[in-house]
Formats: sequence, structure tokens, C-alpha cells
Amino acid sequence: MRLHRPSDVRAELNISQNRTAKTCLYAIGGNALSDPLHPEAPNDVLDSVLDDVFDLLEAGYNIVLTHGNGPQVGQLLLMEESLGGVPEGLDNWVAATQGTIGHDIATRLDGLLTSKHRHEQVATLLTRVAVDENDPGFKTPTKPIGPVILGDAPNHWVVGQTLQGPRRLVASPLPVEILDADAIEALLHAGAIVLACGGGGIPVIVEPTGFRGVEAVIDKDRVSSLLAQTLAVDLFIISTAIDSIRVNFGTPEEKALRMVAAADLQAHLSQSQFPSGSMGPKVEALLEAKLGRPSMEVLLCTPGQALAAVRGEAGTTVEM
Repeated sequence: MRLHRPSDVRAELNISQNRTAKTCLYAIGGNALSDPLHPEAPNDVLDSVLDDVFDLLEAGYNIVLTHGNGPQVGQLLLMEESLGGVPEGLDNWVAATQGTIGHDIATRLDGLLTSKHRHEQVATLLTRVAVDENDPGFKTPTKPIGPVILGDAPNHWVVGQTLQGPRRLVASPLPVEILDADAIEALLHAGAIVLACGGGGIPVIVEPTGFRGVEAVIDKDRVSSLLAQTLAVDLFIISTAIDSIRVNFGTPEEKALRMVAAADLQAHLSQSQFPSGSMGPKVEALLEAKLGRPSMEVLLCTPGQALAAVRGEAGTTVEM
């Protein structure tokens, strides 16, 4: 079974002929939906995300939303382990969070659209993403999931330090192909706001007889970059808690990068400026999108600042 590259999918979907409006892919961080320090606390950041979505709709964009699930999928895995029994597997829990988080976002977005007299419908799509079974990410877990660890962790856990504190790490292979890209494109063409690739997508291995789910959580920003290229979107936004990409973070020499050339950003990345468990994958995703499709607008900003970032008044813009 052949795996597509982004250029193959664009050609097969005939995207340039099917789509008339501009398209934005907006990636929502999992920590915007639940705080790993206080996972039980209500989080109002999503309201700012939905304001961004409305502003982008008003500006004439079709919208694809992706979202993380690190805190949520970790909580489900903890629940499963506490109950014992036959493990469901991380691929099943990723699918579960696609449904639960997608339902929550869609319900709240539907309410906002109704109140603003917008006609768009919201579609949440369970999305499968192919990975390579030989990916080195299976041997070296890097993806933080679940809440911050306050006591001793079980011996079989891999634990890593994040900006919030120590958290459980799981395998995070690179995404190879968005297997449901044609369905996403069809929904966009029909005028829907599409929630896709939730939690990085359901990780599967492509086999001669079909697909097999695997124990992993794909990074949401990396899969968002791949989806942005696959769909040939006009605007790619990564929304995160930090208002811009920063170098020398946490030191007296800390500096915000508002407009940064891809080559300079690559140099900062090679100098280990961005930790692998936090800003590193975001920077890599932004670079992949810009280098893969130079005409795409590629931005990072905080929720509520999308249009300001498009105008160059907030966030970070990656240029060629």
C-alpha cells in the first residue's frame, strides 16, 4: 500500500480547482484545553480560540482546526491503568479524545456561530495518520502526556522535565501521511469548519491488509504542518501559551522573534534554543510548512491574537 507525499495528495484532490476561498489551518494546543498543573480546573482559553475562529471566518477564510490532547490522553491512560484489565492501547485513547474534545469544541463553536448569525456547520472527523513502524521515536519517548507528576512515578514510566514540571513521556513517531485528507478536503469544499487530526491523529501502521493502530501519540504541531501542506492552505497558525518564539528563554538575554527568516530560525534550532518537549516541535513544524510551501503564511501566536498576528502586530511570522 503506497504512502502519499503532500504533493501527491494535492494533485489527486485537485485542490486548486475545487477551492475558491482562502483556507486557514489553526492548531490549538492541548494545554489550551486543559492545564497539566490543574487538569480539573475550568479553562477559558478556548473562548479566545473561538474568537480567533470567528475573526478568521469574518476575514473570509475557510477553517480547519487541529488540537492537542496531551493532558487528556494521559488522564485516560491513568484511569485505564488504575482499573486494570485488558489495555485499550494509546491509539484507542487518541481516538477517544478526538471524539470528546471535538464534541466540546464543536458544541461551543456552534453556539458562537449561532449567536453571530453565521451559517457554517462544524464537522469533527476521526482522522487516521500513518507512521513508520521503524521510526526512532518508538525507541526514545519524547511526547509529554497527563498531569504534572507530584510524587514518585511507576518504574515502567519514562519521565521527562517540561516547562510545567515532570510529566510522563510516550513514543511520538513522525507523521507520514494523513489518511483521511480527501474527506477533510471534501468537507471544506462543502463549506464546513473541520476539526481534524485531533491529538495528532490516530497513529496507524499501513499493512497490506489495512491499518493497525500503534502505541504512540503523534505531535499535534508536526501533523498540523503536514496537513497544512497536504491541503495547500494559505495560512497556518500555531496557537500556544507563549506570545512569540523566543531565544535565550528564561535568561537576561531573552529576545522575542517577531519576524524571523526560516534560515535564521533553523540556525536557532540547531543551537538547541528550543526544548524538544515544548517549543522544539512547534518551531520544526513551522519550518517544515514554510520550506515545504513558501507561499503559505506561517505564524505562531497566543489565542485571541490571530488577526493581529496576520497583520504583523503580534506573534511570530516566519519568512523566507
